[in-house]
Amino acid sequence: MQEHLPTTHSGANRWWPICVAAALALLGTWTDGGLRADDWPQWLGPQRDANWRESGILKAFPAGGPRRVWRTAIGSGYTGPAVVGNRVYLMDRQVATNAAKAKNAFDTSSIAGTERVLCLDAADGKVVWQRSYNSSYTVSYAAGPRTTPVVADGRVYTLGAMGQLACQNTRDGSVVWSRDFVADYGLKVPIWGVSAHPLLDGNKLICMVGGEGSVAVAFDKNTGRELWRALSAKEPGYCPPVIYKLGGRRQLILWHAEAVNGLDPETGRVLWSEPWKLNYGLAIPTPRLLDDGLFLTCFYNGSMRLRFEPGHEVPVVAWKTAKQSERDTVNLNSIMATPWVEDGYVYGPCSYGQFRCLRLDTGERLWETFQPTVGKAERWGNCFVVKNGAQWFLLSEQGDLIIARLSPKGYEELSRAHVIEPDNRDPGRPVVWSHPAFAHRRIYLRNDSEILCYDLAAK
Repeated sequence: MQEHLPTTHSGANRWWPICVAAALALLGTWTDGGLRADDWPQWLGPQRDANWRESGILKAFPAGGPRRVWRTAIGSGYTGPAVVGNRVYLMDRQVATNAAKAKNAFDTSSIAGTERVLCLDAADGKVVWQRSYNSSYTVSYAAGPRTTPVVADGRVYTLGAMGQLACQNTRDGSVVWSRDFVADYGLKVPIWGVSAHPLLDGNKLICMVGGEGSVAVAFDKNTGRELWRALSAKEPGYCPPVIYKLGGRRQLILWHAEAVNGLDPETGRVLWSEPWKLNYGLAIPTPRLLDDGLFLTCFYNGSMRLRFEPGHEVPVVAWKTAKQSERDTVNLNSIMATPWVEDGYVYGPCSYGQFRCLRLDTGERLWETFQPTVGKAERWGNCFVVKNGAQWFLLSEQGDLIIARLSPKGYEELSRAHVIEPDNRDPGRPVVWSHPAFAHRRIYLRNDSEILCYDLAAK
């Protein structure tokens, strides 16, 4: 329908800005990016980079902390939420009534139960629909599924801890197609479960699967049909795939337990591999893109910087952590958190909760602090790192949301609020080990018993 708006005699429309603003107020939040606030449709957000690009975000918490919008009871799990439009998607675990979660987190005995896919109303947290399916666990740290849903074009893609992949209709949760990594590819489920967040690229849903010749598999996003498979390794690892432009071309970066690899995302053809055999297969944090290469970090083996020389499609190792004990770490040994890279420096939690800053050109450590993780040395001490504008939001494993500035000069804490209770005790202390979502000027975060939403809009 064509709008007819009043104009001046000169033809200029002096009412246009007022009318547009009024329309936007009715349609949704007006941001620099368009008519509506940013969604958080997958792992680490819209561009899979942990950068929260919304404007109008508070700089400090009010007295008593941010306003809680809603809270909803759920089951246990490590799955982070995905937020698209007026819906929130996540997964949880329900242990069978005649079963019980193992007291020892490293016990991999079979535990009967189900995994659930949940769709909630983003406005009030009420359950819109849920889908449940049987999934007996034989994994360590058996709280629940690990991967964040991927949401696009009316579909939500979910991947459970035992390798059950499904494409569901976002309207009602009905299954469009599904695959089983164990039955279809002979996956031997890793000790800590299937954890690599799927990647949607064009018509391809790319997953770290496992099995001979199928460490990575690309599925048709509409049918589930296999498009290509690639790589072999004894363990697929836990690291999510990413696509970056490196060496003058788009490359699919796949980091498994034995090597870092660059592939052609359209065909699965291997372009290069850099061997890096990891203790216990702990390839977890998302590889970070640099101006000229990649930065990777893991718990036992430390850090590695790969650099692409001008005109070369294959990287060289700029530097790599020498052999060391898990306590006596030199560079950055992250267990799960994806670090932040900016202006030649990297920031993130290390093996015992030391939040560190390194120089990227040499790996030299500039400073460290325990403030945003546990407050003291703790094995696997963790926080999740997301940037918004000139500030960072850090979610500590103790359930504190922190606003901070990070620079080579040091860690500057601006504000802190306790927003969620740490109730997962698998590591021997209560923790929150689920990455939050930041969307619509809000934070959505969960523990093993509930998901909460807080308002982070500037007033």
